[in-house]
Amino acid sequence: MLRRERTLGLTLLTCLLVLIFEDRIFANLGNPFHLVPVMAWLFFVILATAIGVVRHAEALSERLGEPFGTLVLTLSITGIEVMSITAVMLHGENNPALVRDTLFSVVMIIMGGMVGISLLLGALRHWELTFNLQGANAYLSVIIPLAAFSLILPDLTLSTAGPTLTGLQKVMVGGTAAGLYIIFLLIQTGRHRGYFSQPVEEEGAEETHAASDAPTTLHVLLLFCYIIPVVFLVEQFARPVDYVIETLGAPTTIGGILMAILVTTPEGIGGVRAAMNRRLQSSVNIFLGSVLATIGLTVPIMLAISSLLGLDLELGLEPANMLLLIVILAVSIVTFSSGRTHVLQGAVHFLIFIAFLILSYSG
Repeated sequence: MLRRERTLGLTLLTCLLVLIFEDRIFANLGNPFHLVPVMAWLFFVILATAIGVVRHAEALSERLGEPFGTLVLTLSITGIEVMSITAVMLHGENNPALVRDTLFSVVMIIMGGMVGISLLLGALRHWELTFNLQGANAYLSVIIPLAAFSLILPDLTLSTAGPTLTGLQKVMVGGTAAGLYIIFLLIQTGRHRGYFSQPVEEEGAEETHAASDAPTTLHVLLLFCYIIPVVFLVEQFARPVDYVIETLGAPTTIGGILMAILVTTPEGIGGVRAAMNRRLQSSVNIFLGSVLATIGLTVPIMLAISSLLGLDLELGLEPANMLLLIVILAVSIVTFSSGRTHVLQGAVHFLIFIAFLILSYSG
């Protein structure tokens, strides 16, 4: 067990070093030979720790079965995201676009890059993959209006200047997001659980790893032991990122993109692995469930926190990003409309993701 959990030891050691030598670690960020190693060190420790969260969430998912298994995973990662964004928002100067950039980056990285890679690799290995059409449609039917209300509507309202919302509009958007997500959870874990299970013809798909023999309570305890240090380290990671953005003139979206990469990469590993083993429904549950949880939980929580603390919050996307969001949602409707996927669909999703990366840095 000590060997399996050595990542947690590295994470706790990193937290201790940052607490003791904070001034020395962040004192010379103007030197690129100091800045780059610090950013790389924190980034990879956070990523390794987040993968530890996924490992224990997957162990719990094996005990609980679908759809509860992937629900534990998505809620764990979304919890990290919400707490990390809150910590970063409270650190230093207010970044009003951080929530918007992170939400948009999560949508594009997951629905573009991760879905694309999963469909590509799965199709190259198995020609076609099947999933439960009703489950995918249930996800998209909630994701589409929530994405539109959260990331497009603020650009179209006239009550306030810029991509922002009035107090009443915040209540409407936040209440809609939270309400629809709660209703979705009741459907997913209640009378329509079968919508989120692998189709019968794929039930014999091989598993990727053996079930853990550790007690369930131990996995729950270790899950929280991994989550808490991640939030602290993300707040520290924001300091060199802020320096790069403010001092070196890097694109302001880099903070949101890096945050999104940190919280979505562990899920991506699990989703791609499931698709490679003919369990595309697990990938759908992980990827679409993560996007839904991100919008359904992050938006109302961030709206509430920003209102209570008097922080500025910009949610509306710029025109180019708005077009990318509409395209990826439209393509997802087509991809998940037949119950089967093939290599072309994976290529389309992945190329949209490449376009997102290029436009993020070139405008």
